[in-house]
Formats: sequence, structure tokens, C-alpha cells
Amino acid sequence: MSHRDLIRREFARQAGTFEDSRLNDAFTRHLDRLVDFAAPTADDVCLDVACGTGMVARALAGRARHVTALDLTPEMLATGKASADAAHLRNVVFQEGDAARLPFVGGSFSLVVTRFSMHQVTEPETVLAEMVRVCRPGGRLVVADLVRTPGLRGDPDRMERLRDPSHGAMRTVAEIEQAMVVAGAALVASEVFEVERPLRVWLDQSRTPADVGAGIEAELRAELDGGEPTGMRPLLVDGELWFTQTWSHITARAV
Repeated sequence: MSHRDLIRREFARQAGTFEDSRLNDAFTRHLDRLVDFAAPTADDVCLDVACGTGMVARALAGRARHVTALDLTPEMLATGKASADAAHLRNVVFQEGDAARLPFVGGSFSLVVTRFSMHQVTEPETVLAEMVRVCRPGGRLVVADLVRTPGLRGDPDRMERLRDPSHGAMRTVAEIEQAMVVAGAALVASEVFEVERPLRVWLDQSRTPADVGAGIEAELRAELDGGEPTGMRPLLVDGELWFTQTWSHITARAV
């Protein structure tokens, strides 16, 4: 199975749970923070690359002129379009497509955003180059993603892939920033913050098989008891097992 097919399979399974706030509170809770960081204006024509269900696209729509939401997985797009229709959003369109080969002419958008795609795709440099290509000169690019903390002990990518086999590899902030510069963008600002998440709902959201989830939980509990680091930085919150991710928002201008 190709990585593209793997992504389609896994996210088709997650289409019904992806923006359920009971299972994916971190994605919904930090959405406004990302939109404020992207700072859309009433004149912006936006593209949400690898949009999933288009949570970001729909949030941008309230502050921008028009938004195109593009994703590889039809089931994700169908879920997002249903939510947009229910909210009576008339300035969002949903389109199937590949982030590494964006089906738009150059300079089509003034604001190009992608959230949680860099750690999924096999060609992050190609995706970034495509984002710069379709962005107008002087337009803004925003990359929001999970990132690896330099010097972190353990292998969080291995744990992420156990939960969701389509997960690729997290980059550091510096690696993403360098790739954006190489793609033809000038860095403007970035922010990095920690997000603590409950393990059980994280596994439920991705529909991780019970035996695999039990293995992940066992490794995290062993780490808390002094065992080998997993890179997931587990903790107990009111007796419940949680873990820690590092997220970043990076913005740049197309030149």
C-alpha cells in the first residue's frame, strides 16, 4: 500500500471522529489560536492545504473573503462540507486533491495554511514549494504542526505510528523554517507551545485497535515507573494517563 493510500484509509476511518470535541479537544480548543495567528482579513482569498474536515477553513471563512479546503480523503471532505452547509457558510468550497501537486495556477491565494500535514506527508519540501507557488507575492503562509523537541529522549514517531500507521515523521521548528525558506518564503514569526492530552480519547479518536492501544498505554505507564523514555512525556492527571505534544505555528511571506 502506498503512503497516499495509507493516509486515505486511516483518515477515512477517522472522518466521523476527527472534530468531535469529546475525542479531539486539543484540535478544537486551539483552533481560535491558530486563526488569530494567521490573522485573515476580509480581503483574503485562502487555501487550507490537507484540510481534513476543513476545521481551519471553516474558521477562516468567518473572517476572509473566500476559502478553498483541499484534502486527499473524500470522506473527510464530505464531513466538512456537511458541517459547512449546516453552518450556512457560502464562501467555502471543498476540493479533492494532493498537497504535493496543488491543482491551482500560481499566485491564486493571498493566505495559504496547512495544519498537521508536515508530519504526515512523505514530501514536506514539495508541499511547501507548492504552497509558495500558489501564494501571491507578499501573501502569507502558515504552517501549524506537531514538532519534535531537540534533544528529546525516546521516539515519539514510533508511538504515533502505532496509534495511526499513516503518521510519518515530526520535524523540528528549525527544520520546517529552513524548508519554508528554501521553498521561497521569508520567515515572519513563530510560536511553540506544549499541549497535554488524555491518552484514552486520543486512541479512541483514531479508532486504534484495542490491543495496540493497550500496548501504547503499557509503555507509557512503564516510563512513569522509571522505564525507557517513549518521547511522549506521559503524566497522570487526576489518576488518568495523559501525554505531551509540542505544537508550533510558523508564518512567512511569499517572495
